[in-house]
Amino acid sequence: MIGISSPASSRSAARAAAPDRSKPVAIWLLTVAAMVLAMVVVGGATRLTGSGLSITEWKPILGAIPPLNAVAWADAFDKYRQSSQFHLINQGITLDNFKVLFWWEWAHRLLGRTVGLVFALPFVAFVATRSLPRRLLGRCVALFALGGLQGFVGWWMVESGLEGRASVEPERLATHLGLALFLFGALVWTGLEAWNGEGKARRSDGWTLAGGLFAAGVFIQCLMGALVAGNHAGLIDGDWPLMAGRWFPEGYWQGGGWATFAHGLAAVQFDHRIVAYALLIATLALAAAAVRSSTAPGAIRLLAFAALADACLQAVLGIASLWLSVPLGLALAHQANAVALLAIAVSLAWRARRI
Repeated sequence: MIGISSPASSRSAARAAAPDRSKPVAIWLLTVAAMVLAMVVVGGATRLTGSGLSITEWKPILGAIPPLNAVAWADAFDKYRQSSQFHLINQGITLDNFKVLFWWEWAHRLLGRTVGLVFALPFVAFVATRSLPRRLLGRCVALFALGGLQGFVGWWMVESGLEGRASVEPERLATHLGLALFLFGALVWTGLEAWNGEGKARRSDGWTLAGGLFAAGVFIQCLMGALVAGNHAGLIDGDWPLMAGRWFPEGYWQGGGWATFAHGLAAVQFDHRIVAYALLIATLALAAAAVRSSTAPGAIRLLAFAALADACLQAVLGIASLWLSVPLGLALAHQANAVALLAIAVSLAWRARRI
């Protein structure tokens, strides 16, 4: 009969048409993003406590099991005593001191494994129940692949500090952090897509360009901060707004471009400051444009003001960290707030592309 379909065909059609949006999927993705933020903070603590080289092997599965007896602890400690970090700066370390370092690095790696499970298991469930919006399937597969790549990059970074150095190479640290932040931003963006549905793209306008450039600027500044951290450059020239009493630091140029911009202590700190000033000016311009605009959506105004407030807080945290010789708590707050600013910037860029 016309207009009547069988129950089987109706169920088949329902299965074929995945939902355009899914709040459970969005919550899952944003939860994973929050876990990545936590991993960045724990990773910062691992670096600041000098713990990142305490585990000298990469065992993706068996490495989740820490030493469980005295023999296992002695073996782990003996392997660490063969590293350059031990010979260069930690020769007097005791087993109890080593355990403190070990637990920071172990927690960082365990959190990475946990993030992988929290992503993979719900992903399989969402795909099996056809509740994942089809347009997001490829993106989620790419996110999972990026997470796996992050594990390889993390070990590649650690390897650089095991022989001939007491710490990892700054550019490898920046690569490791950069990939984590890219993954974080992609999770936030995809989570917003899942929560709001496909929508329509805005025509290209000033907000679209400004949002994209601002997000890119925050990301680049985070990478520059990683170079400061990797070179321990926050421990020199601890005055502000001058650097050792000068507007332009002495010893900026190190004889070559890469040696200067990636390894020059004064250079990486000075460059990080200059980009911070530029971003602060950019947030002021965004907030002013949002006030003057009669067509900007309310969400754009809210995000522009949030970016301004967070950028000001970030500047205060950065200056305080510098003045106080990078205490652990302030340094971690500075790093966590940088990720929060990136989340705001990504959200602003996403909203600027939507009607």
